[in-house]
Amino acid sequence: MIVRGPHPLPSQSQARKRWWQFRTPLAWHNLTSEPRRLVTALAGVSFAVVLIFVFLGFKNGLYDSQVQLIKLLNGDIFILNRIKYTMFIPEQFARRRLYQAQAFEGVEDAYALYINLGNWKNPLTDRTRSLRVLAFNLNEPILELPEIQRYQSQLNLPWTALLDSRSRGEVGPQTPGLKTELADRQVQLLGTFTLGTDFSAGDGNVIMSDQNFLRYFGNLGPEENSRTLETIDIGLLKVRPGVNIDQLTEQIRQGLPKDVSVLTREQFINQELKYWKENTNIGFVFSLLSSLSFVVGIILVYQILYTDVADHWSEYATLKAIGYSNQRLLWIVMQEALILSVIGFLPGFLISSILYNLIANFTGLVLQLTVQRVLNIYIATIAMCIISGTFAMRKVLTTDPAEVFGL
Repeated sequence: MIVRGPHPLPSQSQARKRWWQFRTPLAWHNLTSEPRRLVTALAGVSFAVVLIFVFLGFKNGLYDSQVQLIKLLNGDIFILNRIKYTMFIPEQFARRRLYQAQAFEGVEDAYALYINLGNWKNPLTDRTRSLRVLAFNLNEPILELPEIQRYQSQLNLPWTALLDSRSRGEVGPQTPGLKTELADRQVQLLGTFTLGTDFSAGDGNVIMSDQNFLRYFGNLGPEENSRTLETIDIGLLKVRPGVNIDQLTEQIRQGLPKDVSVLTREQFINQELKYWKENTNIGFVFSLLSSLSFVVGIILVYQILYTDVADHWSEYATLKAIGYSNQRLLWIVMQEALILSVIGFLPGFLISSILYNLIANFTGLVLQLTVQRVLNIYIATIAMCIISGTFAMRKVLTTDPAEVFGL
C-alpha cells in the first residue's frame, strides 16, 4: 500500500476532518498493485455473475415461455374449460358457450382457438416429434403475426401449415415448400413464424386453418379423440372500447354455466404462472442454484480481498495507529469491493447475453434480459462484494495496532 507524502502525522480529530483531502486512491492502488490478482478477482466476480444470470434466466425463461402464447392472443376476456387450470391440460368446452358470451352487452366479437398435438415427421430422418397445432379461422385476428397475414390465402388451401422457426432442431428442415407428414397425413410447409416452446409445446408449434385442423384431427383412430369445431380449447372475447373489462368479465362469469372459467388476460396469465410456481419445483431448484452462485461469489471475492488485506496488514495497522477509524478502513475495502462489482459485472453481463442467445436458439425458450432483471442482478453483485469485504476486514477491525508491530 502506498501513501503519498511526506505528511505530518495528524491528530485523530484532524484525520477525521480532513480524510477527504487525501488524494491517493488507496482502494484502486491496492487492487492494481498486483495485476494478476486483479484479473483473478475479476474472473471470480464474472464467473459468479454468469452463474446467477444463467440460473435466473432459466427460471424466468420457463415462466415467460409458459405465458408467451397468452400474451400474443388478441383477446380481452378468455373462456376455458373449468378444469383447464393450465395450458398443458387438453380439455375443451362447447362452442355454444362462446355464442352465449358474445350476446353480453359490451362484447364486440368472439373467436375460437383450437389446439391439439400432432406428430411432425422429420423428412431427413423419418423420426417424428410432437408439435402443438394452433388452428383458427384465418379471417379472425386471433394471432396478429405478420407471417399469418403474409400466407393467409395459401393457408386456406388443404394440407398446408406454418412451422415455428424456434422449434427444436430435431423437427427437421424449415424450407418453404417442403412436404412431409403431420399426424400421418401429408402436409406442405408454406413458411415459418416465431413463437417458441413451453411445457405444452416441448418441440415447437404449427399454425393452420380451422378447416385443415378438421382434415388432420377430425377423423382419428379408435384410440384417439377425434375433434370437431363444436368443441373449443380457448375462447377469445374482444370488448368494445370504453367498457370496463373487469366488470364485464364478472358479469359473463356469473351468467354462463359453471362448466367454464371466464378470465381476463391478467387472470389467465396469473393462473398459468401460479400452477407452475406452486405445483412444480422449477422455481425452487433454480432459485437454490442462483443462491448457491451468490454464495460462491462471496467466497471467491472474500478470498481475493482477504489476501489483499493480509498482504497490507501492517499498512492498515499504521493507518489505524495514526487515527484512521474502523469505519474509514472499512470504507477503503468497500471501495475495492464496489470497484470489483462494477468491473467484474460488465464481462459477466456480456458473456450472459451471448449465452442467452445460444440457449434460446437451442431450446426455443424465451430468455429476456429486461432492465429490471439486469438491475436486480447487479444489486446482488454489489451485495456479494460488500459482504465479502466486510468479512475480509474483520481481523483488521478487531486487532490492536500494537499487536501487529509486537509492542
